[in-house]
Amino acid sequence: MTAEQAGQTVAAVLRAHVPSLSWSKARELVERGQVRVDGRTVTDAAERLQAGMTVERAGREGAPARREPDLLVHLDAEVAVVRKPAGLLTVPFERTDRDTLLSRARVAIRRRETSRGAVHNPTLRAVQRLDKDTSGLVVFARTLPAQRHLQRQFTEHTALRRYLAIVHGAARDAIYDTVLVPDRGDGLRGSWNARRGDPSPEARGAVTYVAVEKRLRGATLVSCRLETGRTHQIRIHLSEAGHPLLGETVYVRDFKGAWLPAPRLMLHATELGFVHPHTGEELRFTEAPPDDFIAVLEELSRRA
Repeated sequence: MTAEQAGQTVAAVLRAHVPSLSWSKARELVERGQVRVDGRTVTDAAERLQAGMTVERAGREGAPARREPDLLVHLDAEVAVVRKPAGLLTVPFERTDRDTLLSRARVAIRRRETSRGAVHNPTLRAVQRLDKDTSGLVVFARTLPAQRHLQRQFTEHTALRRYLAIVHGAARDAIYDTVLVPDRGDGLRGSWNARRGDPSPEARGAVTYVAVEKRLRGATLVSCRLETGRTHQIRIHLSEAGHPLLGETVYVRDFKGAWLPAPRLMLHATELGFVHPHTGEELRFTEAPPDDFIAVLEELSRRA
């Protein structure tokens, strides 16, 4: 690979070598173990590469069988960064909620640490949450001091959270700075309007930075950086701007444009950064969108 490609993901470098490959196919080849970096088989399509590394395909396309990517992105004594698939709760809301990201992460940690000689039931503490239909990166704390340290970073808006979203219409670069209330006047959570009187005590400021990544046919791929992390913040801000997310089912009452299909909410937490609560090191993680997100993006790109 060239010096200009340093810092790119395995999938991106693979596509640069084989332009006919789609993003989903490149990810699939990596996850099947059919790509080597400096002779080492890799299965994480989002792994970042350094200048001078050699990337090559290996094996037959039909084998070995596809392997699901590891749930764990980063693990140490204080924090665990994990990949959340869409359709899974981050933490349980009801006593009957058994299969959650929290429970799966505990199992994954126990298996990894047991293989290294440590046998125990790992403790995980929630720091942030993603909506059930949102995919991407989530951090859990493994100790109470780590949880408090990380929560403080999120509260003080020093943690990095960047999302990718596919929205209806021709969205623009924008900064949305509003006060969100549980009921904006029609029963839905939304931005407070001064004409309706004073905001409720539950009102909270919300700031979202939106940047256009790609124009599509009838839609736009955008990145959203959060300054705050209110419930449904991205969904509300973009919907109120006239650009609801594809797959949106709640904040769509005022949308009059052509409706584009999607298998779920097209929102992916692609980048997460924070200061490690024990070492003080600045950590940053990036996760490429999953196949369902890429498939919708590719279909809309073909139409453009």
